[in-house]
Amino acid sequence: MNPERIFEEFPAPSYRGTQEQALRDIQDAFAAGNDVVLVRAPTGSGKSLLARAVAGCARKIDDADPSDATGAYYTTPQVSQLDDVAADDLLADLNVIRGKSNYSCILPDERDTPVNQAPCVRERGYDCSVKHRCPYFSDRAIASNRNIAAMTLAYFMQTAGSEVFRKRDVVVVDEAHGLAEWAEMYATIQLGPRTVPFWDDLRVPEIDDLDRAVRYAENLQQKCTRRKDEVLAQDSLTTAEVRERDRLQELIGELDWFVSDYRDPQSPTTWLVDQSELSGARTSGDADGNDDPAGGPLTIKPMNPEKYLQHTVWDRGNKFALLSATILNKEAFCRQVGLTPENVALVDVEHTFPVENRPLYDVSQGKMTYEQRDETTPKIARTIVRLMARHPDEKGLVHAHSYDIQERLADLLADFGVGDRIRTHDRDGRDAALDGWKASDDPDVFLSVKMEEALDLKGDLCRWQVLCKAPFLNTGDSRVAHRLEEGQWAWYYRTALRTVIQACGRVVRAPDDHGATYLADSSLLDLFERARTDMPDWFEAQVVRMERPELPEFQPSAALGGGASSTRGSGGADDADGRERRTRTDRSRTRSRSRRSGRSSNSSPVADVWDTDG
Repeated sequence: MNPERIFEEFPAPSYRGTQEQALRDIQDAFAAGNDVVLVRAPTGSGKSLLARAVAGCARKIDDADPSDATGAYYTTPQVSQLDDVAADDLLADLNVIRGKSNYSCILPDERDTPVNQAPCVRERGYDCSVKHRCPYFSDRAIASNRNIAAMTLAYFMQTAGSEVFRKRDVVVVDEAHGLAEWAEMYATIQLGPRTVPFWDDLRVPEIDDLDRAVRYAENLQQKCTRRKDEVLAQDSLTTAEVRERDRLQELIGELDWFVSDYRDPQSPTTWLVDQSELSGARTSGDADGNDDPAGGPLTIKPMNPEKYLQHTVWDRGNKFALLSATILNKEAFCRQVGLTPENVALVDVEHTFPVENRPLYDVSQGKMTYEQRDETTPKIARTIVRLMARHPDEKGLVHAHSYDIQERLADLLADFGVGDRIRTHDRDGRDAALDGWKASDDPDVFLSVKMEEALDLKGDLCRWQVLCKAPFLNTGDSRVAHRLEEGQWAWYYRTALRTVIQACGRVVRAPDDHGATYLADSSLLDLFERARTDMPDWFEAQVVRMERPELPEFQPSAALGGGASSTRGSGGADDADGRERRTRTDRSRTRSRSRRSGRSSNSSPVADVWDTDG
């Protein structure tokens, strides 16, 4: 790596805000001999441009010996971030590669077939006459031979050990704050009817300790191998058999990793096993005559996956730049991902958005814990009506945190008579609902779930938002419970604070942009006190300025705004731009239609989607 090239590799014609100083600080950090540099850059810093400049400093082929690693990887856990990179003319030399399922076969009779189910993977010995023009293999060849290859973190991890994507000189990870959690998620093994193709033929024992889980994993691995061999013995496969073969191969690798890691005395990984209750339909013995008590689906989870990250990330490059607005604590982050803090530099990039343009307001109505939710939710719904009256002609976003809270709020707001200005989404139709809301000129309020990250609502796309619940992790999750039993409360509060800061960045995207964030759950105020030492200075300035605003009286008619009228949708039905409206008289019909018409997407702009085809 040659950090002296960082300024000439910056792709924009001029610098914005503090980009020039950020480049100088990053250059100095690498020049000082650090192998890893954390770049804490808030919203609007132009992280992708900084990332491109760092990647451009990678050793070039002409300057390398045959054994030297050259070139760079750019990777991000967020599909939407990769989409933004692909669409940015300033980043045109980041050659994007995605998983096979994102490409369609170009054979005349296979136009609607994804490449991972095309004849080349269905038929033994198939010789594709157009492989040289196949969009997947073409993109892969370009990405593997150019200086900078760009891909999702999932694809990057999955190609560890690949002959095509070998070790490179520089690896840049954008939106790196959740690297440890992503590694834990990606290394988690789900064993159940949706993940094991022949699940109904199995009789799973009760798993009461890890040793028994390992023995069962070995047994299942052997069964998966036998079944895979049976599938591969056929000359031609159906698309369903292709999916089964690929899932079996993936499952064999997952189980092998778990068994070998658990038995490695040097591995730092702690494993947890959760088992669901057995359904009543599966109580008989299996074909092997096992009479042990039967158990239900299993989830095998890794804690602190340093070894996994070593193989999938740290062994993939010589130098690393990790960028995010919310790497809140350097030492804690390094421990989570298996880095030594003393060998890692932290570069802080100043926030260039005026603090008065990104105000926080305390409109808290009580706690939104499970025990107090019934009492607090109606109060928050009434507050949202008052906020709608305060912003009669501006779009708003409500972070509902869960579908349960979303549905409660939608019902209450419809009961209050403001349903005509409310939009919701379900799990399948989130992309269509989001796109319809963004495209509309109406000042609608969007009740969202899990949209705290990877959402760009610049300008009039959204001028105000509400955080309905402090985003604490579920203490019923075994990994969370395990950490709290060990006293890791600082981690617990820091993780929630990170999500809040990410959410606050959705509605203010440039120095001349502005947007208000309202805090409706009083637990958020408690969170700020408990995690104060981990706050970036620029966010602490927002918290210090926070005030309790004077809101209009509760008058639903005033909340409908100047743009609301009877022509904007009736009876809760979806109108031409795909809006999903809720009214008091037709909520059940709207829910039914929403479930039928919602579409699934593998490229959600707001949801992190694992892209695991090689």
